[in-house]
Amino acid sequence: MAEPQLELKVVALEKPEDVNLILGQSHFIKTVEDLHEAMAGSVPGVKFAVAFCESSGPALVRWSGNDDALLDLAKRNALALSAGHVFIILMQGAFPINVLNEVKRVPEVCGIYCATANPVQVIVAETEYGRGVLGVIDGEKTKGVETAEQIAERKALLRRFGYKL
Repeated sequence: MAEPQLELKVVALEKPEDVNLILGQSHFIKTVEDLHEAMAGSVPGVKFAVAFCESSGPALVRWSGNDDALLDLAKRNALALSAGHVFIILMQGAFPINVLNEVKRVPEVCGIYCATANPVQVIVAETEYGRGVLGVIDGEKTKGVETAEQIAERKALLRRFGYKL
């Protein structure tokens, strides 16, 4: 029997700057409808798209959402990943913090790789069985440690957004 082979790939996710995303892993075809319901019930008026990489049978990208442009982009990203049971949610009009708890409460969701507005690269491993996500590159390399002035700016920003009193 031949030794298993492993190939690593970097997949850059496509998204406009004003689009946030959640990348995660789940375990069942029901994920698409459940994530749709979680998104639709979380933030009134949110535009979103869900795409899910089915891991067996026809192994299709399953999808749902309420915005055609986001749906096209989510499907393209999922197909580029082609990693079993991985889902991507793209959203406008909401931040991941507004929906993340509802997404994590979906029974099929196993874990979240990232929730961000940053550019994202996904590290994908491929073997004879298929593809899987090893991790993500989410944002820039750290440039330093915040100063007292930057702490005050951070706290003011959170209060301006209404996340802290």
